Amino acid sequence: MIKLLIYEDNPQLREGLTMLIDGSEGFSVLAAFKNCSNVAQEIKNFRPDVVLMDIDMPGVNGLEGLKIIRQIDGQIKVLMLTVFDDHQNIFEALKSGANGYILKKTPPAKLLEYILEASTGGAPMTSSVAAQVLKMFSQIQPAVENDYNLTDREKEVLQWLVNGYSYKMIASEMFIAIDTVRSHIKKIYEKLHVNSKSEAVAKAFRDKLV
Repeated sequence: MIKLLIYEDNPQLREGLTMLIDGSEGFSVLAAFKNCSNVAQEIKNFRPDVVLMDIDMPGVNGLEGLKIIRQIDGQIKVLMLTVFDDHQNIFEALKSGANGYILKKTPPAKLLEYILEASTGGAPMTSSVAAQVLKMFSQIQPAVENDYNLTDREKEVLQWLVNGYSYKMIASEMFIAIDTVRSHIKKIYEKLHVNSKSEAVAKAFRDKLV
C-alpha cells in the first residue's frame, strides 16, 4: 500500500485527486492540505511514502515545502504536480530534491503509474518536462573533469539511474540484489555529495560522469 499526502490549494482538484487515488487499489491518501504551512509537522505525523506537491499555493508554496521536507527526510518521494513547465520552476524543484515533475493535465491512469514509479525509485516526468530538462542540461557548461572516485560498478549503476531505471529494474539488469543496488546508490550519493536521484542525475550530466 502506497501512502500519500496531497498538497493542492484548489479544493475541487484536491478532493478529486483524493477520491481518484484513495479509490484505486494499492493507494491510500492519508490527508490533503491547501498549502505547506505545517508541512514539517504533517510529514512527521503521517510518515507518507509519496507526497504529491503543487507549486503555486498561498502561504508556504510547494517549492518551499519541498525544501522543508528535504531538511527532515531524504527518503520520502516528492512528486511535483503542477501547471508550470517553465525552466525556472523545473530547475528549482529538481535542485531542491524533487523525485519527479508532472503536469496536472496528466490522465488519471498515467498519474497513478507515475506515483507507483516514484515510490519504487523512479523519476517520472511528463514528456514536455523531460524535453525541458534535456535542453537545460545541454546548455550547462561542463565542470572541471572529475570522476569523484566512482568505481566501474558505481558508474554502471549511475548510468542506469540516468536512463530512468528504478532500483528494481537496475537489480534485474545487473543481476544483483535490490539491497546491493541501494548500497551502491548510497555510496554514489556520498561521493557526489548529493541527496536525491534527481541531483545525482543532474551532476552526472553536468560533469559527464556517464
